[in-house]
Amino acid sequence: MQIALRPVPNAGRKRPVNLSLDSDLLKLGKELGINLSSVAEAALANAVREHLAQRWLEENGEAIQAFNLRVDERGVFSDGLRTF
Repeated sequence: MQIALRPVPNAGRKRPVNLSLDSDLLKLGKELGINLSSVAEAALANAVREHLAQRWLEENGEAIQAFNLRVDERGVFSDGLRTF
């Protein structure tokens, strides 16, 4: 299921950080010319989006269930209009 979320804010400010990475993987990445900062930032942005989506589902799950139950019980406004 895809959930449209606002992109992770990017103020353009970068901050140096220390990471612990597998040394063989790091060496291979450098040999391949992979921009490690960009890869780490993209992976972090993706993880943040996934966590925010999960949090949204948890926070709104009760309302979604209530809406689905209402639709199951009462149908939707277009039930009498649809031909499929």
